[in-house]
Amino acid sequence: QVQLVESGGGLVQAGGSLRLSCVASGRTVSDYAMGWFRQAPGNGKEREFVGAISRGSGATDYAESVRGRFTISRDDGKNTVYLQMNSLQPGDTALYYCAVRSDLSIGVSYYDYDYWGQGTQVTVSS
Repeated sequence: QVQLVESGGGLVQAGGSLRLSCVASGRTVSDYAMGWFRQAPGNGKEREFVGAISRGSGATDYAESVRGRFTISRDDGKNTVYLQMNSLQPGDTALYYCAVRSDLSIGVSYYDYDYWGQGTQVTVSS
């Protein structure tokens, strides 16, 4: 059974930073691709891809909207994946989820991922 627990969300002013954490149990994060997604309040669309990190080498990919501001990293010893978010904007306000993909490569679609955490709320005030 895979469990993912996100933390680190909160309220921050525009221009500020937050670091989200995702602790995994039941899977070794270095053996699988891990992704971060978000869903804005009142947005009935599927979760939006934010970024992902591949297995092994830790190659990363990001959505255009966050590229250059957000960074994904992994601590294999803690079985944890991080999302460092800098220069936050009100448009980044959302519930942020981490997910694990039962594949080695990065996926950019909600449907590419098999297990999800419960999410952590990020609110950016203007």
